[in-house]
Amino acid sequence: MRRNWAILDGLATPARRLTTALALCAALAPAASPAQPADDLAVQAREAWAKRDRARLATLTEAARAQAHPLAGWVEYFELNARLTQVRQPEMDAFYARYPGSYVEDRLRNDWLLELGRRRDWANFQRDHAAYQMRDDREVLCYTLLAEHAGGARVTADAARGAWFAQRDADEGCRALAAAMVAAEVFKPDTLWARARQAQEQGRATAVRQAVALLDNRALSQKLAELQDNAGRYLTRKARTTPRAEAELTALALARVAANDPDQAGAVLTAKWAKLPQDLRAWLWVQIGRHSALRLQDDALAAFERAHQLAPQQAWSDDALAWWARAALRARSPAVALRAIEQMSAHEQRDPGWAYWRARATRMQGDAAGARAQLQALAAATQAAPLNYFGRLAAEDLGQPTPLPPAPAPLTADERRAARGHVGLTRALRLIELGLRSEGVREWNFSLRGMSDRQLLAAAQEACDRQIWDRCINTSERTKAEIDMAQRFPTPHREELLREARAAALDPAYVFGLVRQESRFVLDARSHVGAAGLMQVMPATAKWTAKKVGLPYSPERLHDRDFNLRIGTHYLKLVLDRFDGAQALAAAAYNAGPGRPARWREGPVLDAAIWAENIPFNETRDYVRKVLLGGAIYAQLLGLPATQLRERLGGNVGPAKQRDEDDLP
Repeated sequence: MRRNWAILDGLATPARRLTTALALCAALAPAASPAQPADDLAVQAREAWAKRDRARLATLTEAARAQAHPLAGWVEYFELNARLTQVRQPEMDAFYARYPGSYVEDRLRNDWLLELGRRRDWANFQRDHAAYQMRDDREVLCYTLLAEHAGGARVTADAARGAWFAQRDADEGCRALAAAMVAAEVFKPDTLWARARQAQEQGRATAVRQAVALLDNRALSQKLAELQDNAGRYLTRKARTTPRAEAELTALALARVAANDPDQAGAVLTAKWAKLPQDLRAWLWVQIGRHSALRLQDDALAAFERAHQLAPQQAWSDDALAWWARAALRARSPAVALRAIEQMSAHEQRDPGWAYWRARATRMQGDAAGARAQLQALAAATQAAPLNYFGRLAAEDLGQPTPLPPAPAPLTADERRAARGHVGLTRALRLIELGLRSEGVREWNFSLRGMSDRQLLAAAQEACDRQIWDRCINTSERTKAEIDMAQRFPTPHREELLREARAAALDPAYVFGLVRQESRFVLDARSHVGAAGLMQVMPATAKWTAKKVGLPYSPERLHDRDFNLRIGTHYLKLVLDRFDGAQALAAAAYNAGPGRPARWREGPVLDAAIWAENIPFNETRDYVRKVLLGGAIYAQLLGLPATQLRERLGGNVGPAKQRDEDDLP
């Protein structure tokens, strides 16, 4: 509830700095299994790392080596990482030699490359980078281009810009690359301002400051600080339309106003800032349109249209174009939706979602044959269409059946033996059992690289057999041709879940879909905001629900499987009743809180799929899709009714006929 368990995979790819990963892990990971001692050397090492207790880490490293501990590599990793700024290359080389091909080798190499980049030690950087396998750290990419530049190689503006603009945070490596490009006159001021506008659109104030600082103009940086502190005051007292740098600052200030009040920003832009350069006014109308669309305001399309009229050839971000398309679908303007989709990047247009909405907009225009052809292409191109939200919608819109894939051939003894003997997988499972879930998940995912479908199925089965259901599901989902539905959509705690769902008068398939998304069936799953158990129930929600339905409650009961299912299903039933049985609205409420979808349903009566597409929160929009798709699939697996995704989405969503006086938590 509020957060889903899939966040753990986000810690694995792309690679993140260890501090962030372990901070999340501390909040998310279950306690150590009783079968595995909490004083294991790896557990102690991570605790010592968190305290930066170098003496303790040195002692633990010696003990791990002496014992030939199976997780000695992780113990040494924590020890070396804690003193990385003092380490020299020979010590790193010795670590690589002790653990060749392992995840910890590549993870520490990633950390070391960042340190070498900070040291500007390009000789060792280039040597280590050649052996770097993950290659998924964006800051390392910036340092790689900087190393090439320092070595005399020509780094193109496109390559440098792509690396810098892809970095959402204001890290040192990409700042150094951008600074070098400025010094070499590869980046001109317009590139820096473009980065500042992009960062402002993403809400990254630090990255905005970094970009403006590279202009090396203290006065501009000071004015930026003032407008970031109070955009309205800056616009009143200091904003100007010339020269270009001043106009850019004014645009950034107006964009900050738009983020809080798009209507006000539009009024001020029209009344006072019509002399801003045309491209900046166009960009500002895009920001006004985007924030209006996020608020589900009817005037969003007008703002986007003004931007298009000002600069029809100007490139917009895919995110802004997505909200233009969503606003057009909401306003039943298919031609505008098609125009927005056609301006998206080629990569975005290939996404099944936008392929589906292109077909729907084509049909809304009256071209039934064209829409049918596009839907057929989508259903055919989407691998295992019944397992893909948009592929399934396309098939259902065509009236095609959505049978589940046939079961693959049983795993052979040799395939099972190979998975069981895989060193990386074994190490990952051990880490997870010790409560070091973040490290275990990352080691597990690293070990899956390059595996065939059959190898993935065997690895997934190992996790299934150990009841590590998140690894079971997520690993099986990687297969392309051979699909094991028992792995992808397992039914652990089946009898208990069926019992509680029926006791609460809920569709068990819907509950299975929700639990799969909430916790991946991990009994002691905990989110960083405090949600607990299979159904990720917040303590305050559990207490309120228990009082409402007459159940005894104490905080520790949330960690009891049966009580967690009971309180969670009772709350879900209350939510579902609050939204008149609409599964999409109830799923959104379970994830984002009931007050938000109550507001999101205000306005025009919409097709439920269009309503779901316009959910303003990316996480909640994805959550709703996955819960409803999971419900349809579980209905097929369990032999229950309502196997159609459309049936679960419902027909239309609009304002409530009457408001429930009892506000849900």
